[in-house]
Amino acid sequence: MAQTAVRRVSTGERINVHDKPGQLQKQLANRSIRLTRQRRVVLQVMDNASRHLDAGEILERAQKIDPQITRVTVYRTLDLLKHHGLIDELDLLHLRGHRHYYESHGPRDHIHVACLRCGKVREFESELYEQLKKQIEQDCGMEISVARTEVGGYCKNCRDSG
Repeated sequence: MAQTAVRRVSTGERINVHDKPGQLQKQLANRSIRLTRQRRVVLQVMDNASRHLDAGEILERAQKIDPQITRVTVYRTLDLLKHHGLIDELDLLHLRGHRHYYESHGPRDHIHVACLRCGKVREFESELYEQLKKQIEQDCGMEISVARTEVGGYCKNCRDSG
């Protein structure tokens, strides 16, 4: 595996878009989970998402590939992926209402940084965040399996125009 930089910030909304498409499909196949044609389409949409998508957006994109895909298929697939720890469900500080968003895991955990005025979301990953998680594990005597952090503030554009 290639060495990860000490810190990275996304230029768009997502930093951990998989370098190799098909990672979710591969991980489910490794778990011997049946991959139907419709499930493969939903996984393709998730793997290729360059921003955080809600279930409706996943359904819309999936139906462009296969019009037979239903809302039930999307929700069942999302539940399956969550159950196996392959995606996270986020609320992104409720900046876009009470919708929930889904993202596949990348090689490292990251922090979601959101502008409270314009709603722009970026991702930030850092070796310091990894060190903090290790310190929490050590001090609290636990093994962290889930880490979600969201930070809200005002981006430079909103501060300059406000």
